[in-house]
Amino acid sequence: MAFALRKRGPSQFERAADGSMTLIEHVRDLRTRLFRASLAIVVGFAVGMWLADAVFELLKAPYCDLPGMTKPDGSCQMTQLGPADGFLLRLKIALWVGLVVAAPVWLYQLWAFIAPGLHRHERRYAYAFTGLAAPLFAGGAFLAYFVVHKGLQFLLESGVTGLDTQLEVTRYISFVTSMILMFGVAFEFPLVILMLNFVGIASARRLLSWWRVVIFLFFAFSAIVTPTPDPFGMTALAICLSLLYFAAVGVAFINDKRRGRGKEVYAGLDDDEVSPLTHEPEPVEAGARVDTVAPVAPPKPIDSRYDDMT
Repeated sequence: MAFALRKRGPSQFERAADGSMTLIEHVRDLRTRLFRASLAIVVGFAVGMWLADAVFELLKAPYCDLPGMTKPDGSCQMTQLGPADGFLLRLKIALWVGLVVAAPVWLYQLWAFIAPGLHRHERRYAYAFTGLAAPLFAGGAFLAYFVVHKGLQFLLESGVTGLDTQLEVTRYISFVTSMILMFGVAFEFPLVILMLNFVGIASARRLLSWWRVVIFLFFAFSAIVTPTPDPFGMTALAICLSLLYFAAVGVAFINDKRRGRGKEVYAGLDDDEVSPLTHEPEPVEAGARVDTVAPVAPPKPIDSRYDDMT
């Protein structure tokens, strides 16, 4: 008994890549992917509501570890100004946790919608950059938590209210999450450096020549975003960013060597430098003699039975 095998047509990804999908189909695909991403965020939000207490205790730890903030019974109190502040803070923490938990799903949906418009080598670069972005952001978030843990006591002791002041819970959590977000985004800077090199905008030698300016900008940025004026947090962030920058430049050198950059004819010249010219005149020989052209014979008369078109 023979079974007829139905021929499988092109997938939706292939149809989007070769341009055979219509505009309405693209809009429907975007709607479907937005629905899936939203559904994943809702599920992650539910998980975040369950983990909100544990995450809150983790974010509150730098404050509770200060001397005198923890009572003998082990409790650590913070000030709440409004009756709904605690509930709104739980929703905010749950949303952050939901975005992190659902990140693999909504990032995949975003990637599946954008990837058909990219070339194959651009997709490989995107895979590598996406794989590096998550651990870099996690490293920046860990450093931010460490800096807050070490610098919070200095901030309270240097103020006029003293160390015994109870902090307002929503402003404190916003301060910690803002620090984590800024440090995490700052750690993505090496990916920008690699992107400039991989697309051919800046070579590794040019990137290395900017190291003085880049390190100065790193220290200036660190001095602005770190919460304490002491040099500890600023130096820790600036050194980490500098090490990541030089690591990115090292990868750029490997990429240039693999692509053969720097071996071009004018590779050793600056943009405003004139290329050397050779002034060796070559003799110009006389060309061969050209015979005269014979006159064109007159056209034959057209038969009167036909016009000039037939």
